[in-house]
This record gives sequence, structure tokens and C-alpha cells, in this order.
Amino acid sequence: MRHQKRSIRLSASFVRTVTRPGRYGDGRGGFGLSLLVKPNSVGGFSRSWSQRVRIGDKPVSIGLGSYPLVTLAEAREQAFLNRRKIAKGGDPREKRRSVPTFAESAEQVIRIHAKAWKNDGKSEHQWRSSLETYAFPKLGNMPVNRIRPKDVMNALLLIWTAKPVTAKRVRQRIGAVMNWAVAQGYRTDNPAGETLGAALPKQENGQEHLRALPFAQVANALRKVRASDDNPTAALCLEFLTVCAVRSGEARLARWDEIDADSATWTIPASRMKAKRAHRVPLSTRALEVLEVAQEYRKGSDCLFPSRGGKPLSPPVLSRLCKRLNLGCVPHGMRSSFRDWCAECTDAPREVCELALAHVNSDRVEAAYRRTDLFERRRELMEEWAQYLENS
Repeated sequence: MRHQKRSIRLSASFVRTVTRPGRYGDGRGGFGLSLLVKPNSVGGFSRSWSQRVRIGDKPVSIGLGSYPLVTLAEAREQAFLNRRKIAKGGDPREKRRSVPTFAESAEQVIRIHAKAWKNDGKSEHQWRSSLETYAFPKLGNMPVNRIRPKDVMNALLLIWTAKPVTAKRVRQRIGAVMNWAVAQGYRTDNPAGETLGAALPKQENGQEHLRALPFAQVANALRKVRASDDNPTAALCLEFLTVCAVRSGEARLARWDEIDADSATWTIPASRMKAKRAHRVPLSTRALEVLEVAQEYRKGSDCLFPSRGGKPLSPPVLSRLCKRLNLGCVPHGMRSSFRDWCAECTDAPREVCELALAHVNSDRVEAAYRRTDLFERRRELMEEWAQYLENS
């Protein structure tokens, strides 16, 4: 079978009608593309595409499929892409990676970032939960290279003005997934970037607050918690974080070796504090009573409030308990209730109330000169809070 030299390029009509066996080149500018025509054993002719290129110092033939499944235009496009890949140092014979979906890509991004998250999976849970709720319904099954700004916009418009803080976080997380896709070579742009920002409607300059109860309703909420019996350690943990006014993760991950019963003090290590500084919590009479009950469920675990398997309670457990009991708040909202009570029902100085919540002083000069954590004054405040909850 001899190679047919051609000075002109192939045409669609020629490819469709040629019956003379041979190899027909696509002329100059064809990037080595040729049509191979062979007689079939059962009659007629087969037509297939081949591309002659050099990879390194070796001549190589690459098959591009058969006609008419692969048209002339499609063969030319693939020949061009192959030649461009070779020019960039690649090898078109390498197996192509399948493009992952947005959901699959998000899992990769979460796995990468989780190594740097040190809050016992809380950030991982928030990422996964927000993307599953607000992004996956529209984007989850789409290959990352097919997602356009309008697709991201359609996902965000449902919450963009109703839940502005959540919407911004979801957009940032979608953007992180898209940046990963760019870095992996699946696409060249980020559809959650500046173009999308210009197209989205203006948001109100308000802050989306976590749901909290009026402080007068907290005592009744705790009575509901005590009466629940489906998860006793979660109920104890929720009451403990309420009377101590601490964050959910600080209570869920609390260990018995952090408790000094003689001085009624709980020392939370810096690694578990938002400000990355150790924090002493004065334990009120009620807080100590909760710990005494918690001893009954210890069963050899080092955790104050272990799960059934002896490990710390997972991030969503307390939120689910609040929802299941219809408390009308989230666990973190108890801190807000405590702060409102401090402002309206006590004469405690502001700095004592803020230190009780382990808030960082934004005034660097004032913070530099303060050498005490006002522990004993905080002890009085926390005992007063516990008594208020007990007698309301």
C-alpha cells in the first residue's frame, strides 16, 4: 500500500467517496494527519485516521479513530491538539484523565485543607454541610470544566440576599474548588471570581446572627434538655457549655485531666481556644453537679462527655439536639444569651463579661497592660449566672 502524496488538503466529499486503497495525507498544515483506506474482507472499504508525529527523537503514529464516527473536522482538531501537547513537552498517547465532578473535586479540596484545620473537624463539617446544602443541588454532578459563572450564580441566588453571610462563605468555598480545578489543569478560569461578583445583586450590610434565646427563656430550655433521654451525654454537654458560657468545641472536646475539682477550675488548652491562648473557666456549683452526673457515663473514657463509642461528641450532635427539642437556638447562641443577661441583670464591668467569654481585647495597648484574667470576679459572675438559671 503506497502513500498518496497530495499537495492539497482533504475534503469532506473526498473522504466520503474515496475507494482506492492507500494513505491520503491532509497536505501542508495538516499536522501529520492522514486518512488510511483499506478494503474490507466482506466488501467495501474502511477509512481510519492516523497522525504521524515525532515525540522526542522517534517518529510515532497515533490512531485517531475511524470514519464516519470521527469526521474530518474532528480529526483535524485532535491532530492540532496532539501537536500542541507535544510542543509543550507532553505525550498525546498518555491516557486522558477523566474530569471529576464538582462534588468529587470538593472532596479533594476538603481533604487537602483538613490537614490544616485544628478544630476537631468543625471546619470540615461546615464546608461539607454548606456545599451539600447550597452548591451540590445545582453543581454537584457537573464536571468542573463545564461549570460556568451562570451556573454558580443560579446556585447562589437562592440565598444571596436572604442569607448573605452564608452565601459569601459558599461562594468562597466554590471558588476554592474551582481554583483547585485550575491548578489541576481541568480549566483555565474561576467561574466564582470577579465576573460573577459584578453580576450578583447588592447585599444588605447586615450581619447574619446565630439563633439565640432571650436570656429569660434559657432556664426553660435547659429543663427540656434535662428531660431528654435519647443522648444523655449530649444533654449534659449542652447544659455544661451553657452554664460555663463556652463554645461548642471547647465543651465537646473537654477532658477529665483539664478539670481541677479541688479549685473548681477547668483549664482549656490553647490548642482548642479560638484565640490560641489557654483559658481558665471557674466552675460554678451547677457546673460541678453536671460533671458529677457525667462521671456515671465515663466508662473509661478520658472525655467529659463521650459518645457511645467513648470518643468526643461529633460537631453536629449538639445542634441536632437543639433542633430535635425545638429549643429555638443553636448551641453557640447560649453565649449570646449569657452576654445579654450580663448587660441587663448584673453590674459586672464589661471587661469581666468579655473575659468570661474568652474574647480577645481589640485594644492592643489596653491588652498589653492587663496582667490578670480577673478570675475571681469571673467566678462570682458565673455562679450568679448558674443561680439565675436554677431559680428562673
